[in-house]
Amino acid sequence: MSKVWFITGAGRGIGADIARAALAAGDKVVATGRNLAQLRDAFGTADQERVALVQLDVASEAQAAPAIAAAVERFGRIDVLVNNAAYGLLGRLEEVTPADIEQQFAVNVYGVMHMLRAALPVLRRQRAGHIINIGSIAGVTGFNGSSVYCATKFALEGLSASLALEIEPFGIKLTTVEPGFFRTGFLDPSSVRYGANVIEDYAAHGSIAQTYGAYKGRQLGDPVKLAAAVRTLADMAAPPRRFLAGSDAVAMAEAELEARRNNMAAMRALSLSTDHAD
Repeated sequence: MSKVWFITGAGRGIGADIARAALAAGDKVVATGRNLAQLRDAFGTADQERVALVQLDVASEAQAAPAIAAAVERFGRIDVLVNNAAYGLLGRLEEVTPADIEQQFAVNVYGVMHMLRAALPVLRRQRAGHIINIGSIAGVTGFNGSSVYCATKFALEGLSASLALEIEPFGIKLTTVEPGFFRTGFLDPSSVRYGANVIEDYAAHGSIAQTYGAYKGRQLGDPVKLAAAVRTLADMAAPPRRFLAGSDAVAMAEAELEARRNNMAAMRALSLSTDHAD
């Protein structure tokens, strides 16, 4: 049986590749994005009986419910909700402005919450559905020069882990996908943003833009293969709560887990000393 997908940030990058993978498998797709012309360019040759294009800025709470309603009106249900829309704000914490921080959370965190709150009533009525939140290895371990972006992805991890428990009684599944570095437009000037404040103490340790810019075009991950993996996850009867994508993500997660194990062993006595004595 074919599925109905609702994908945010589907105009390009991983979102577009996931949409194409779903369409290639015979599924139906509601592809959303802020730029409707970009969506038309991406899916203009797709079977229009199986694709719906919806203009949506996830940062706007007011747009979430109408977009979900449009999907249900067109295809009758939503089987897979992919919260993919996000962007990177890179720079040391002191280098980014409060306005930039607020906008980063508005899209990467609150945008996901808006879509979840709009879609969950539909999924609960169905007593079925699969939420796939596109996180990042940056939600598993920290990175120098991306404190705010990492904060949003760590927030998504906590939200997803708790929400999965809340919705499980209704037959709704949730998977957080944690990609490593993939060759998408994430590091393109049209997508990534860098902190505008120049602080000499930090400048002496190098440019964050140059550091991350050096990865562009050299990332290990193939977004088409990631999209195929997401399509596989959607077909699983018992999908994982978390899915690491890419050999670099696996290696970094393993290193983080090992560091935590070592820390727990070293701090065990001190940790246990904080319990009540009775």
